[in-house]
Amino acid sequence: MEHDQSTTMAQALRLTRAGRLAEATALLQGKLTGMDVRSSAPADDAVAWPLHPGPRLDLPRPMEPQQARRGALHAIRAPDRLTDHLKRKRLARPRIDAQTGSSRGIESPLSGNAAPSAAGAGEVRHLTHSEAAGKRRYELYIPTSYRGAGAPLVVMLHGGTQDASDFAAGTRMNEFAERHGFLVAYPEQSTTANHGRYWNWFTASHQRAGAGEPAIIAGITTHVMSELAVDARRVYIAGLSAGGAMAAVMAATYPDLYAAVGVHSGLAYRAAHDIGSAFTAMRTGGTPTTTSTVPLIVFHGDRDTTVAPISADKLIRSRLAAGDITHSTEPTTTRIHGKRSHTLRTHANREGAIVLESWIIHGAGHAWSGGSPAGSYTDPHGPDASAEMIRFFFLQRPAENED
Repeated sequence: MEHDQSTTMAQALRLTRAGRLAEATALLQGKLTGMDVRSSAPADDAVAWPLHPGPRLDLPRPMEPQQARRGALHAIRAPDRLTDHLKRKRLARPRIDAQTGSSRGIESPLSGNAAPSAAGAGEVRHLTHSEAAGKRRYELYIPTSYRGAGAPLVVMLHGGTQDASDFAAGTRMNEFAERHGFLVAYPEQSTTANHGRYWNWFTASHQRAGAGEPAIIAGITTHVMSELAVDARRVYIAGLSAGGAMAAVMAATYPDLYAAVGVHSGLAYRAAHDIGSAFTAMRTGGTPTTTSTVPLIVFHGDRDTTVAPISADKLIRSRLAAGDITHSTEPTTTRIHGKRSHTLRTHANREGAIVLESWIIHGAGHAWSGGSPAGSYTDPHGPDASAEMIRFFFLQRPAENED
């Protein structure tokens, strides 16, 4: 069944790229109803495939700055006590002043003029994880500063047609890991599970804990934690496009495993439940389910024609509906020197801890903001999503009075 879905998805994608939009939609509808439905009529509205990051972008030159601001391992399941340990931990986060609504602790040494160390200085391991739910390859980056002490771990989920190496190059996450001493794991989707290497975020069987791809990704995460010295309170996950949508799934299904989640150009948890609704969700944001209280940072370009910007709004609303947020800042539009302008808004819980940030990048399409052209689907002209995600993740640190 999954093979048939992957074949249908690939055919629909080819039709969409060729401009035969009505035929692509009809193909999906026919697949869902069991009929062979064909149409050659032109489509009124453009329908883009929601799982694909789109073609490489021919990006415009940025506007003039107006304002400057500063060996295969086979996984074993983690002990049950890991979940209990995580549940007992309380996270200390940046604060929003309840009186003024202003935020504190937003600036970070990862932003501004601080340049990451050169990529490749650490060790890259090419590994495989196997369990009942399936098998996936993944890359693991170990920085030169790692000495066996508890280190943070960031799990990165690539977009469609990408692989681990491509995503690492485009996001430059290994460079930041080298500079700031954290581990990075890059799970890799297989063409057997999905012909275009899209994570199956839109399928109901891959939207729950203990099954499907969520179980595999969580298994990779806990395996790294069992093999290396990882601070269990500082494990984070992020992704782009289909990977961003799957990162949202992981935060919802394994809230005790991940301390924060970053979603770039993705969709909210259960925004879709099958192929047909995935198409709709890309254009409308879908009808997502209220998510967990895992801290969330969202990046999305306001000219994204692959996953509509309303998806970011639905993702943010879904997080707000979790009910723990009581304070919010007013949206502020800023131009980082030499970069695209963006609108930022932060939200805090009743303790004043910032648990949600939204970054809407003006003029940006479907690409990793601030990424390197060494990887696919990146926008070098945008503010640095990698730096800002790591800043946000590291602010979700354990309280100083905890072990």
